[in-house]
Amino acid sequence: MATQIKTKAGLKRAYTGCSDEVRQYFKHLPTLLDDYPMEVCLAYVFARLELAQNMALYCGVVKIHKVNGEVARNVIGTHHLTRKSFIELYKTVFDLELPKAAHADLKSAEETRDNVMHGKQTSEDNIRNAIARVLEYATEINQQLSKKHGLKPFGNLKGFAGRAKKLDKRISRFVLKGIGFSIA
Repeated sequence: MATQIKTKAGLKRAYTGCSDEVRQYFKHLPTLLDDYPMEVCLAYVFARLELAQNMALYCGVVKIHKVNGEVARNVIGTHHLTRKSFIELYKTVFDLELPKAAHADLKSAEETRDNVMHGKQTSEDNIRNAIARVLEYATEINQQLSKKHGLKPFGNLKGFAGRAKKLDKRISRFVLKGIGFSIA
C-alpha cells in the first residue's frame, strides 16, 4: 500500500522527492497547490498523465517498432484510448506488464478522479492521495521504460528514437493495426 499523504505540505514533499524528470513534467503542481482548489490540481495531474500515456505509446511504436512518426502521431491522436485499452496496448507495444503496485494504486486515484469529474463529493484527503498516486505511477513507468527501452514518457523525450530508419507509411499503418490501434 502506498504511503498516505496527510497534508498539503506532505504532498509537496512527495512532489519534491520525485525525480527531476517527473518534477519537470508536473512543474505547475506546486503553484496550483498554493493557488487553486485541490480539484484543479487533480485535473491537472490527470491531464498530464493521459498525455504521457499517449506519448509512451507513440514513443514505443516509433522507437521499438520503427513505425513512421507521422503515421503514429495521426493514428494515436485519433485512437479512443480507454484505461483498459491502454493496459493492453502498453503490454503489446513494450512487451511489459504495467508495474503492479503502481497500477493498483492508480486505480484508487482514478476512482477519486471520476468522483470529482462527475460532481460527486470526495474528501480533500482522497484528492491529495490520488495526486500522490499519480506521481508514484509516473515514477514507476519512467523507471520501467527507461530500464528496458531508454524512454521516460514523464520527462523530456527529445531524441528518443535516434536516427534509426523507420518503416514506410503503408507498412507503418499495418503494424499499428496489428498492435491493436484503430485505423480509419
